[in-house]
Amino acid sequence: METDGTYESHDTRGAAVPQPTPPPMPSAPPAHAPRVPPSAPPATVPAQPTGAPGARSAVADWLDAPRPETAPGIWRFRHVPPAPPRERARLAPVTVAGLVIPIVIALILWSVWRRGGVPYLWIPLQVLTPEEWWYAGTTTARDWHGVEAHIVYSGVVFGAIVLAVARLGAWGTVVRHLLEPYGPPARAALTAAAGLVALTFVWPEWFPFVDWDPLPIASPFFSLLALVGGGYGIITTVPVYLLSLLITVGVLWPFARVGDWSGALRTWRGSRRPAAAAPGAPALRSTWPGLRDAGQGQAADLLQGEVTGGRMNEVDVARVTHRWERSRDDARRLAGFVDTVFRQGAAAWAHPSGDRDLPRRLAAHDLLLGQVRIGRAADGERNPAAYRGAGVALDPAVLGTSMLVVGPPGGGPAGGVTAAAAEALTLQALTGSCAVVAVGGPSAPYGPDAAYDVVVRLGDPASPYDLDLYGGLTEPDEAAALLAEGLAGDVESLDPRRAGTVLAQLLGPYRAVHGAFPPVPVLRELLEAGAEPLTALLGRLPADAAAMRRELEGRIRQAGGPADPGPLLADRLALLDRPAFADFFGAGTGAARPFSLNTVAHHPLRVRLELPEHGHEEASRLLARLVLAQFLAAARSGGGRRSHFAGLVLDDATGALTGGTVRALQRLRSHDAGVVLGLRTLGDVPEQLHGPLLAAVGCRAALSGVTTWDGRGLAEAWGTEWVETEEVAHHTVFANQPMTRALHAVRKRLTGKAVTTDAVTLRKVERERWSASELAHSVPPGHAVVSLTSVHGPHMPPVLVDLRG
Repeated sequence: METDGTYESHDTRGAAVPQPTPPPMPSAPPAHAPRVPPSAPPATVPAQPTGAPGARSAVADWLDAPRPETAPGIWRFRHVPPAPPRERARLAPVTVAGLVIPIVIALILWSVWRRGGVPYLWIPLQVLTPEEWWYAGTTTARDWHGVEAHIVYSGVVFGAIVLAVARLGAWGTVVRHLLEPYGPPARAALTAAAGLVALTFVWPEWFPFVDWDPLPIASPFFSLLALVGGGYGIITTVPVYLLSLLITVGVLWPFARVGDWSGALRTWRGSRRPAAAAPGAPALRSTWPGLRDAGQGQAADLLQGEVTGGRMNEVDVARVTHRWERSRDDARRLAGFVDTVFRQGAAAWAHPSGDRDLPRRLAAHDLLLGQVRIGRAADGERNPAAYRGAGVALDPAVLGTSMLVVGPPGGGPAGGVTAAAAEALTLQALTGSCAVVAVGGPSAPYGPDAAYDVVVRLGDPASPYDLDLYGGLTEPDEAAALLAEGLAGDVESLDPRRAGTVLAQLLGPYRAVHGAFPPVPVLRELLEAGAEPLTALLGRLPADAAAMRRELEGRIRQAGGPADPGPLLADRLALLDRPAFADFFGAGTGAARPFSLNTVAHHPLRVRLELPEHGHEEASRLLARLVLAQFLAAARSGGGRRSHFAGLVLDDATGALTGGTVRALQRLRSHDAGVVLGLRTLGDVPEQLHGPLLAAVGCRAALSGVTTWDGRGLAEAWGTEWVETEEVAHHTVFANQPMTRALHAVRKRLTGKAVTTDAVTLRKVERERWSASELAHSVPPGHAVVSLTSVHGPHMPPVLVDLRG
């Protein structure tokens, strides 16, 4: 079996993904890409045995596994779509009574008939038969003709009674209702058993354990044959076995029709035949049919040999497939693709780090589709039928609409949804299709440092990388706008645009004089400075920098005024002007290299940015706002030229969201980028941003343990749906006739309840998909209510997901 009961693989990690092969010799990274320091070498991974000659590798099996088209958010690897739900209709009491009553009447009628108690029913027999068969005025048999005529006539009456009972009792409706829950094989077996029981009443002599008399079904045919042939001698001339066979077939024919024996037989024969490839069936992916269709059979044979020989893992397959998708429509790129494949094989276009897999995986991944499995949809009535029991997965198409995860920590194993998203993007970066920035504290579940190319530990002197406070920008206005978003984006009394203007008035002149933007201590001094220090800076400006002089003169006029935002910005900047950050943000003289976030817009890098936690909570929130603003700007600036997805995962977005960043989130969909934001509660975001934030993200997840206040906002975002409700009203029956009233009184005395009638009302009402109370109290531990939206438009309604499944 390829599925574990309903719709999933037996593999608990979801994809039965093969072990990776040893990494190739690392190729030299480009000069513009940061390198992993010697302190964090890539981990070595064990080799995969190739197995017996001619045996298929695990990667080939993974590559050729079916991945049917499904609704958004479903784990497609070996997914088996569920059968359309069929609501089994309830059998009405009237139908049951209509079945039982005709049977009882028929039994009584047949019993009376056999005793000769039905008057005038023998008249047709007298009319249709010769008089010499009977004694005068009676139907008493004179010879064997009358005896056989009685048998034939009894068979006709029995058949008429059976047909009448079947018609009046709606036997077809009852039989179809009873067989409805069963599949074709079980239905054929049940009807065959019923047919065998029916044969015991037709041919009891065939069954040693039966001692009752046969029903008048077969004997009337033999009696009719004797009457037509003029004696019993004809029975010896006509093959009795042929007639018996015809009677048996006639008895079994209704059972065969109801049980569809012919269809079951065809299915069984089809299962016995060896499976043959259907004409026009798609070729196996492990044979690289796209390359063969493009006339590159030799390159396809080489890659097929790498896959079947176990020298290629699924990261290599996804990386080469990604490059093939970019090269197939361009002749020059196609030639370069083929040449690289011939030269490097499975190691073609390897990641600059040389890694071909992560040191450790905690989630199930399908790199061919870019999916990561986060859990299994609960098999309950609250979930749509298409999702019940199916795996739920994330991919860049849904992360491109951004995702908000609300709930206390520990909502799932290994950090739950945010950890799975970070691991997926980190793994996809090795295929060249993604760049990821994972932001969080030291306890964030982002995996080991060896899984990243750049690790920035702010406040740690041993950090090999520093963070560029200005995001690698050179234009003063842009750098000032991003810095103002980080410093004053959460200050309601200060407009970030005004703060950006003040910073631009200082950054531009300082860069014109010194050739670079000021470090944190210097910028803080400029913000706190009065007119005299700024006048000294004005005197050092070149004579041809008229625009810069005008900017600085405006700042000199504002300095020290009651409405000057400079002191407030300086107080915020003082959070970063601490001894713990003395060697960071361009102020130190150590060996740490500055890293600018706009690099992820040009290279598929894996970046982990570790924020300080204990003792520097406010500084961490400021840096989170700054990093988020820089990423949003970098993603929008490089979206048109970028060939890879850019993603940011922020494990704790407390204090990081501002009005400007929320507005920028809505523009990421068209720039092939997205963010995953984790919030312990919506209360960590200003109340006026709750609605815009929930509207800006296309994917939402409510973990177990959210409060009703958080649930109210999510319930409003998920909206309502039309459902059909059934209302049953019990009305007391008041009888007018004396006899009826007496019967009702007796019934009430016996049952203790008045005689009532039920009035059923069906109507459609509009209700919330998930109410605030249900989100707070009805989500089991380890579960989450998840809704996803793809950048292409389709969406997944809120579904209860078991994050441990």
